[in-house]
Amino acid sequence: MDDTPSPFLETAVAALAAGDARAALAAASDACHDDPSVPEHHYAYGQAWLAVAEPARAEQAFAAALQLRPSWADAWVNYGVACYRLGALEDAKAAMREALGRTPGHPAAIANLGAFMRISGESSEAEALLRETVARDPANAGARLNLAADLLQEERSAEALALLSANNPPAEDMAAMRHWWLLASLALLQLGRGPEARLALDALTALGPPPPEVVPLWRWRLVLLALLEGDPARARAEADRMQVSLAVMGSQAVPEHQIMACFDLAKFWSDQGEAPKAFGYWREGHKLLRRSQPFRRADHAAFIDAGIARFDQARFVAGPRAVKVDPAPVFIVGMPRSGTTLCEQIRAAHRDVHGAGERPDLGRAFSALGGRPDDASSVARVAGADATALGRAADDYLARLRALAPDRARIVDKMPGNYLHLGLVGLMLPGARIIHCERDPRDIGLSIFTFRFHGFHPYAHDLGDLGWTIAQQIRLMDHWKATLPNPILTVRLSDWVDDFAGTLTRVLGHLDLPPDPNCATFYEAEGRVRTVSRAQVRQPVNARGLGRWRPYESELTPLIAELDAARALEGWS
Repeated sequence: MDDTPSPFLETAVAALAAGDARAALAAASDACHDDPSVPEHHYAYGQAWLAVAEPARAEQAFAAALQLRPSWADAWVNYGVACYRLGALEDAKAAMREALGRTPGHPAAIANLGAFMRISGESSEAEALLRETVARDPANAGARLNLAADLLQEERSAEALALLSANNPPAEDMAAMRHWWLLASLALLQLGRGPEARLALDALTALGPPPPEVVPLWRWRLVLLALLEGDPARARAEADRMQVSLAVMGSQAVPEHQIMACFDLAKFWSDQGEAPKAFGYWREGHKLLRRSQPFRRADHAAFIDAGIARFDQARFVAGPRAVKVDPAPVFIVGMPRSGTTLCEQIRAAHRDVHGAGERPDLGRAFSALGGRPDDASSVARVAGADATALGRAADDYLARLRALAPDRARIVDKMPGNYLHLGLVGLMLPGARIIHCERDPRDIGLSIFTFRFHGFHPYAHDLGDLGWTIAQQIRLMDHWKATLPNPILTVRLSDWVDDFAGTLTRVLGHLDLPPDPNCATFYEAEGRVRTVSRAQVRQPVNARGLGRWRPYESELTPLIAELDAARALEGWS
């Protein structure tokens, strides 16, 4: 067998190294036609297609390479990158895991998997994976940089800066060095250290002209620096230049970078009082997110309808249920941005309460009993579970919950979307109590649409779908309040503003807890908040979150129309 490298392949590899993607594409195509049995030919072809921003063609080329050599970890990594560029995030994660199965510890696979997990909402798991990797392999620049990026998403700036300073990437790795300075400058800006941030940006510029995909990130830091230095006119000019760079970058952009840039610009123009311009960027960001998160109203309606039909009063009164009564579980539910984090933080300040954050365990219990957690047919299987199966599910759930804080009387799970699975709570956890958080649906809709949520929120990417979904949530909660045997307390966000002490008394009474003065100063408590509400719950209760929708009424027309059609605004002024 002739092991001499194909001259076409050598040309393709050299062209890729020189940054000549078109020449690499032509040479790699010739290599594939010359001998399609060589996996390296298809691999180079895939790299070239990625370089010219054609991820669909790249995916096909890497798949061809993997068909010839299934054990090739690098090909799995690049196949996953192509999937990600196409919006297939779960496929991208699966490809990285496949690469790690073939080559345990593969640096790029771990770094990419951590980033993709973060984007899909697995923030705790992503941080654990990347921290473990950095501890084991401090030289893994990709893992270190992605971990720092994750920390900056949560504004844990000092941690990110310390992580970056502990181990700089090698000077010859230009891409990693650019990434390092971008992250370091953002950390310094978040910390308000303007002169140092300017030096970091100067160091970035000294590396040479940044590639197009980096320019919007760089421009955003210049916007923040101008704001920090008290020059709003310069900030506006940099924001306009950032938009131009986004347009120039086009399809070459890393999807997450595009999305971040849109939400950053939207926030900036909103703060500048230019609501229509801000909404244009929010719409563009959601348009990008919708590629990987399609939404079908019919499917969601079928799930809601099945829950209402299958979990009726007769099912709870006459059907089998788990018998173990444990008063520890407390579920705080509602739409995202309805006040669930605030409610949890006030409760978690109590000496007898542990705030467990947004736990996936109820959804997993639903899936274990029924299948997919968002499928109508799963509802029937869960509702049909017998007492033995429900008892086992309860024991497993309670064991996991109690392990978090064995000494606390109440443990709070504040996953907002648990409202979808409260029928299972009624069957599985007879001692659980539920707090339903409400807020003006227009404020909820505005807040959801204007935040970059990680995880799976397909309903959020169109204002009409968002208004319709909020109305469906209200309909389902009305059903639970009428049928569920577990006690449900409804708390409006405005209740905390209008009568904090009285609302706290109601809530503690609902949980059978004595008064605790710490609840009134919940914002002083230490502890990490992972949700987008982290800034709001680090200050006393205030009315700033009430009526925020009013200046944006015209932009919210599709959302408000859906809420009106469902009569979901009755009782809200």
